[in-house]
Amino acid sequence: MGQVIAVVSGKGGTGKTSLAAHVGLHLAALGNMVLCLDCDMGLRNLDLALGMSDRAVMDFTDVVEGRCTLREAAAAHPVQKNLFLLTAPSLIRTVDRAAFARLTDEIRRRFDYCLVDAPAGLEEGFRLAITGCDRAIVVTTTDPTSLRDAQRTVQELADLPRGKVHLVVNRCKKRLMKHLHQTIDDAIDTAGLPLLGVVPEDEA
Repeated sequence: MGQVIAVVSGKGGTGKTSLAAHVGLHLAALGNMVLCLDCDMGLRNLDLALGMSDRAVMDFTDVVEGRCTLREAAAAHPVQKNLFLLTAPSLIRTVDRAAFARLTDEIRRRFDYCLVDAPAGLEEGFRLAITGCDRAIVVTTTDPTSLRDAQRTVQELADLPRGKVHLVVNRCKKRLMKHLHQTIDDAIDTAGLPLLGVVPEDEA
């Protein structure tokens, strides 16, 4: 059985879409069957991050509502073998959570990993994105507002078992990396999470 991993943040601009896309690409490159699932209804852009803007025809609501199968809706990446995208609808829709949970069960049977790109904030889209997930990655930057939002996000993930929620500190500027240890410690303490990784900012 595969794992469904929600990539979340309390605010926009932390880089969770880029993180989901690139981790998905690397997991697929290692030989895993990977699905990237965009849950940002109305503001989807995981397809752009994956270079698949013209590939996805059907979205996850088509699967949830029975208009097509998961196999039909999951678009194959044009270059990376084993990587697929299930996109979000272009308009905000009401989605039954029980039906979405059944979709995540099917995803586990078909894929080794599913990375769910959650919308920013803690509204209904976020709650849908964490439905049925096995673990979550909270993405933050080092600025105080992002850290506070990360802490609030952690509170919303209280139903996940201990050890299944981790922190990624993203967009750390290289020139600050050697002075960053204290800031990272502050981020861990503020969010109350074990650190999974630190991603340096790439100006290119």
